[in-house]
Parts: sequence; structure tokens; C-alpha cells
Amino acid sequence: MTLGKRALLLIFPVVLAGYLLAALSVHFAEKRSIRALEQAKLSQRLEHVAAVFQNEIQRSKGFLTALLNSNVLRQFVSETDERYRFAAHGVRLQESIKSLSDDPIAFISFSVLNSRMEVEYYFENSWDPFAEIDRPQRELARRLIAGKRLSDLTYLEPTGERPRIVYSVFVDPVTFGRPMPSNKSGALLMQVAVLPDRFLAMQAALKKEYGADIVLQPWPLAVTDTLSASVPLGTQLYATIVVPEAHFEAQMLQQKILLGLGALAMSLLSIWLIVLLIRRFITGPIARLDANVTAVMTREHDEITGTGAVGEIGRLTQNIRELHRQSLESLRLVEQNSWTDTLTGITNRGRFNAAAAGIVDNVLSCGDKCSLLFIDIDNFKFVNDKYGHDVGDDLLKRLAARITECVELISKRRGQQPALIARLSGDEFAVLVRSQTGDGTLREMSSAILALFDGGFEVSGTRYPVTASIGVAICPDDAVTVAELISNADAAMYQAKTGGRNRSARFSRALKDRRTRQSQIQEELRALDPNEQFHLVYMPIVNAYGQVVGCEALLRWQSPVLGNVTPDEFVPIAERSGLFAKIDWWVIDKAMSDCHQLKALFGPETVLAINISSAELHSHAINDHFSECAERHGLEPQSIDIELTETFAVKVSDHLRENIEQLRRKGFRLSIDDFGAGYTSVQQIIDYAADTIKLDRVLVSNLTASHALPVLKAVVALCHAKDMAVVGEGVDTPEKLAMLTAAGCDRFQGYLISKPLALEDLAIWALSRTVRHQEERRSPGSLPRTAGMASAENLRA
Repeated sequence: MTLGKRALLLIFPVVLAGYLLAALSVHFAEKRSIRALEQAKLSQRLEHVAAVFQNEIQRSKGFLTALLNSNVLRQFVSETDERYRFAAHGVRLQESIKSLSDDPIAFISFSVLNSRMEVEYYFENSWDPFAEIDRPQRELARRLIAGKRLSDLTYLEPTGERPRIVYSVFVDPVTFGRPMPSNKSGALLMQVAVLPDRFLAMQAALKKEYGADIVLQPWPLAVTDTLSASVPLGTQLYATIVVPEAHFEAQMLQQKILLGLGALAMSLLSIWLIVLLIRRFITGPIARLDANVTAVMTREHDEITGTGAVGEIGRLTQNIRELHRQSLESLRLVEQNSWTDTLTGITNRGRFNAAAAGIVDNVLSCGDKCSLLFIDIDNFKFVNDKYGHDVGDDLLKRLAARITECVELISKRRGQQPALIARLSGDEFAVLVRSQTGDGTLREMSSAILALFDGGFEVSGTRYPVTASIGVAICPDDAVTVAELISNADAAMYQAKTGGRNRSARFSRALKDRRTRQSQIQEELRALDPNEQFHLVYMPIVNAYGQVVGCEALLRWQSPVLGNVTPDEFVPIAERSGLFAKIDWWVIDKAMSDCHQLKALFGPETVLAINISSAELHSHAINDHFSECAERHGLEPQSIDIELTETFAVKVSDHLRENIEQLRRKGFRLSIDDFGAGYTSVQQIIDYAADTIKLDRVLVSNLTASHALPVLKAVVALCHAKDMAVVGEGVDTPEKLAMLTAAGCDRFQGYLISKPLALEDLAIWALSRTVRHQEERRSPGSLPRTAGMASAENLRA
């Protein structure tokens, strides 16, 4: 099937379906609109009919009122001489009736009857000079005389006779007014009957148009979904018309046919235009291109000739021509690149895994050994970020070349098989060597690689501050698969980093045990219930006067399986494995639930410090959790101090900064913990959006040991200039306390004051401080402390 036919078969049903769907939508929309329009039209026409009918009623009422107010009728009724009354007054009354009629040929009748049903006068405007009151009107008069009503309006619609509107009134022959009900028997019944010609004509027109007649009935039409209308004509008289549903469906059928034919016609026209355009601009050039490519494949031609097309088809022709020319070269490059690292030119991870698997299988089958050196470049990210990616790439390329050179040189000199050298990722390299343990090969290769970084690594005459950490694992002593070999060598490499970097470490049983314990800790963290195994201890924070102004919540874990697990051990594992979220949330909720007891011990201004993982601040959920917990426990946000490690500022992002600012806008305090333990710079101190800076215990110890009071004063002064309070951590000797006090430190925390205590023990500690203060006040000769000068005894008290 050609492309044109396939396009026709695919496009035509879609276009036809689209037009039909549009026609169907129009039909349903128009159906409701047409029904509503027909309903409004029917109601309007029926109201017009009712207006005409009401006009006829008013005409009959006005006619009778005019006769009652005329002297002619009075004289006719009061005349006692019957012959004279008919001869003289009857003729005058007839003339009056004719003069009151708007249309001289329109039917109108006037009759006067007494209570005995005797017709005292009757006249109708017709061609019959001997006309008499007919039987239906006599029956109406008899009912009225027998009834109690003094006036009546009736529409007489007798079978086979003319329908009339009859207006009847009882008149007192003496006063010519309405008679008293008790005197009705002596009153005259006067009736005016008119023929509603216009009403009848409109009724016939409606019946012809809608196929339904107007029904007059004493009640209105009930509300239905059919096309119908009902209007009042008079007292207890309603005109109703109900149109058969077939009338409306006939209109809709005609619309359906027109819409269907229109959709089909538009579909055929659209398809014709689309096919014409596709053939002209798409399928035609593609067919010519297909013929050219086929000719090249069958070797009828050497090159693909141009199709004369422009745009995408023309560019496609040129691209296919170029692809044909470069196909062999491309295949060669693909094979080369699939096994080679594009940056360094050495073996990549995929090729290394495949080749290493073959080497491992071989040494296992022949009882030989092989060793893996896992090399990681220390501080490479620092160089890459500071000097640029071009320098980083150049460094990696030079390093790969030098590692390859020294490894090949050692292998060749020792007469060993060539080593497998690969770049596994980023700044990680691997060297797989087939050698026996104890022959010195691994030691020599490790030393040679580490020697490349003596005094930094040189690239183009510049030395960069990078070193290497090497982990070594041996097959089959340490692993029997490539995955295990890489994993164990990676663990040994991290052991080398921990040991000080720029060194090598061999995978050992102790390291394996440590990895096993780390896995156990991770599994226990994943399955534990924090309420059962976690608990909090609190470490007081005091000001220069020894007053407790805050407490830092510290997490402790007593595992039934692992025993006591320190935070330094499980916190990094929880952060790496993404399990720290539930720990942070539990700590926040639990610490806030204890906050009221802390305030009861140390005063309502006591601030609760809570440590959280910086990674959690990348989510808006932690903000909502802080607010929800504070509200649930009835705490002001100002009572909560959120502590973050200072290293978060090294990699702060706009999103993280916004989350921190949201917490501060809600009223929460922010502290930078462990200040001086990472890569803090003066610029980062200036940029910190924090309320408090906590000097790390290592920084405090170093500055105290070197007696660098001016440096410490400068750091504190810089923090004070940024409106930040300064807390000295690790205050465990009076010398540290004295130096921090002299430097202007605001608050202090450490074992000299108190170790972390459970809430119950903290209450005992607070009570003992209170007792000690009271004893000091009662002791004779006690001297007051100078403001701002704290002592170890004062802080411990």
C-alpha cells in the first residue's frame, strides 16, 4: 500500500468522525435551542390568542354597559304598553345596538329575559329577521336564573353551532342597577353574545400549524416536558394547547439530515484538499527519494540524486546522502566509543565490567588471584568548581595517562599480564592486576600512583591541591564476583579517606564487619518504631550569669538488637539512605511535647533548640510540620530554635534559602551549629540568615589551646555585627569558659555546665541548682558577681 493510500485511509475516518462529532454537537445544542424557541413561540402565540379573546370579552362588557347607561333601554324596560314598547322603543333599541357595533356585519346579539324564562327582547345582527334565542343560550339563562350569581361570562361552544362569548348580568328593572340577592326573582337577565371571529381564526391557524387544537377548560395545564402552553382567558377559563411530539421530531429529523449531509460534504472536500496537498508536498518527494535510495542500494547509482524538494524533504535527501557516505566510519566509531571513555580514552565502566568478569572467572577456575585498586581523587570537586570544568577535564585526562603509564611500566618490568585500567565514573578509576599476594606488586603500584600527587597534581605547570585515596580488594580472598570486588575495594577506599587521605587501605575483616554493622543499622532504622527505641536528652544552655536560657534536644537510640547506637554512627547512615525524614519529624514532635516541662523548670522564656538534617529543608513539608507541631503543642514559634550544621551554606540553593526564610517569617529562630567544623569563610558568615552562631567544640579547643583570644574576639565581633548571638560549645574546662567570656560570647554549653540529661534527671539538676543558689545567698560574706563575668562555679550552679 502506498503512502498516499495509507494517509487517505488514516485521515478520512478521523476527518469524517470529527465533522460528524461536530454535527452531532450542533444537533444536540440546536435541539435544546429549537425546543426552547418553539416553546416561547407557542406561548407567545397563545398569549396573543388570549389577548384577542380578552378583547372580545371587553367588547361584550362595554356593549352591555353602554346599553345599560342609555335611555333607550330604560324606556324599553319601563314601558308598560307592550305594543308600543316593541313598535317604538324596540326599533330605537335595535338602532342603538347597531350603532354600538364596530363592524356592521359582525355577529352580536342582545337578549332580555325575565325570571320566568320569558324572552322580553331579542335581537341579533344577522341576515335572519326572525332569529330567536337558541337552545344553548336558553340553557345558560336557565342555569343563571336558578343560581345565585348576579353576573357571568361564558364561552359557549355547542356542537355544530356557532361558538359565542356570552356576558350575562341581572338588572333591577326599577333602579337599573344590580339587584339585591333577595330580590333576584324580580330582576331581568340581560345577555350580550358576540362571535369571536379573530379568536376562531387564530385557533384554526394554530391547529393547522401544530396539528393540535386549543382546548378551553376550567383549569390550567399541568407542567410537562412536552411542547405545550396554557394561558388564562377569564375566571376559571384557560386556553391550553399540547403539541404532539411527532411535530417537533419532524423538525429535528430535517435538521439531522441537513447536518449529516453537510458533514459528509465537508469531509469529502477536506479530504480531497488534504490528499492533494500531501501528494504535492510530502508523498511525491518521498516517493522520488525512495526510488533514488533503492537505486543506490541495488547499485544502479553510486549517489543519491536530488529530488528538487525544499524544506524538510530536501534536507532529508541531503542527510541520507551524508549518512550513506559516513556509514562505515560511523560503525567503526560506535564500536570504539562503546568500550572507551570519551574523556580520557581509557576503558569505560561497561567494558571494564565485561573484561573483569572474564578475568575473575579465569582466576577462580585456575586457582590464581587478581587484585583491584579502586582510586578516588580527593578534593576533585573543589578544583572542578573553583578552576572550572575545563581544568577538571584536563586533570582527569592527564591523570588517566600517568596512571596508565606507571601501571604498564611496573607490569612490564615484573613480566606480568597487562593490567586492566578503567575510568568507572567522575573521578573514580580502577586498576585490575593479575598478581600473587605478597610479591610487592600492589604496594609498588599504590606507591607509584600516590607519588603522582606529591605536593599536588601538576597540569600544564600548575599544581592543584588534589590527592588520591586507594582501596584494595583481592579475589578470591575478599570477593568472588566483580560486583563484590568493586564494592569491597570501594569500602576500603573510604577507609583510606577516613584515615587521612592520600593513602591506600586493604579491605579487611574489620572493615567487612563495619559494613555489616552499617547494613544492620540501616535495616533497623528502616523497621524501627521511634516511640519504642528513641528517646531525647537535653543539654542546658546558659548565659553569662549562669541562667538557663535554653536546652538543646539530643537524640539517643537504644536498639534491642544492636544495643546503644551513637548519633555519630547512625545519623550519617540515615541521611545517606533517605531515612532521616521520619527521625527528624519524630524529634520535632517529641521535643515540642516536652517544651512546656522545660519552661516550667527554667522559665517561660526558655528556648528549645532542635537539630534537623539540612537535607530536610529542601522540602516545604518540614515547614508545615514545624508550624503544625507548634500549634498542636501550644508553643510560640519564637520558643523554637532550629539548628543546622554550617556546611549547609556551602551548597545552599535558592529553594533552600526560600524555605529558611519562610520559617523565619513564621517566627522560628535559626542557629548555625558546629560553626568552624567545615569550610566556612568570612563571606559565608556575612551571608548567613541566622539568629545564632554556635562555635564548634573543636574550634573552641584549638583557639583556647593556642591562646588566640584576638582571633576569637574577631569572630564573635563579626557575628555580633550581623545581629547574631554567639554560643560557645564544648565548654568543659574553666579555661575555655574564661576565654569565651573574655571574647564576648553570649551563651555557653558543655560538660562543665551539664552533660545531656533525660527530662527527669534534668529536673533534679535544676532543683539542685536552685538549692545551691539559695545556700550561696545565705552564706555570710558572699560577694555579688560582676555583670558579664561568669565563673565555673556560677555556671555549674
